[in-house]
Amino acid sequence: MVQIVAITGMPGAGKSTAAKTLVAKGWRRIVMGDVIRNETARRGLEPNAKNTGEVMTSLRKEFGESAVADLCMKEITKEASDRVVVDGIRSLAEVERFRRGASVLLVAVHASPERRYSLLKERGRSDDPLSREMFTSRDERELGVGIGKAIAMADEVISNERTSPDRLASQMYEAVERWLKAAGA
Repeated sequence: MVQIVAITGMPGAGKSTAAKTLVAKGWRRIVMGDVIRNETARRGLEPNAKNTGEVMTSLRKEFGESAVADLCMKEITKEASDRVVVDGIRSLAEVERFRRGASVLLVAVHASPERRYSLLKERGRSDDPLSREMFTSRDERELGVGIGKAIAMADEVISNERTSPDRLASQMYEAVERWLKAAGA
């Protein structure tokens, strides 16, 4: 059975840093945001914060709350990977979609709004918020699609508040090792 570590957290919390820990250990990484950015580009739109948000919302309205997870599962089954880390869970419907085809550990990465805003400004991706207002609006959109419930229902919670990338990576690896050991994997 495929093993999936599904990572959730508000934008800028450190999900990608945590996911890369597993990639370094041989896990395949699928970034849900990349799926949305690719779909945005496929539709001929610039992959900025406004357009990616609208495409994410559109996909969920048209195909259901697990629409992005459905697209990710196509990638997972196509590649036939046994261990996959999915970066960017936004709802419990997505988690449930993954659980229909795999063993799943849901991990939430947490950081305060100030820390997240600072990390997003450093990252500088095309769809990152350019102002505090855009940041707040993005948080509200994410909460509106159910990310708060996914965070609340996580199997493991990792703090990225006053920590280094190495410590975040260590926490992630420890959580996954506990899960694998408990599963006998």
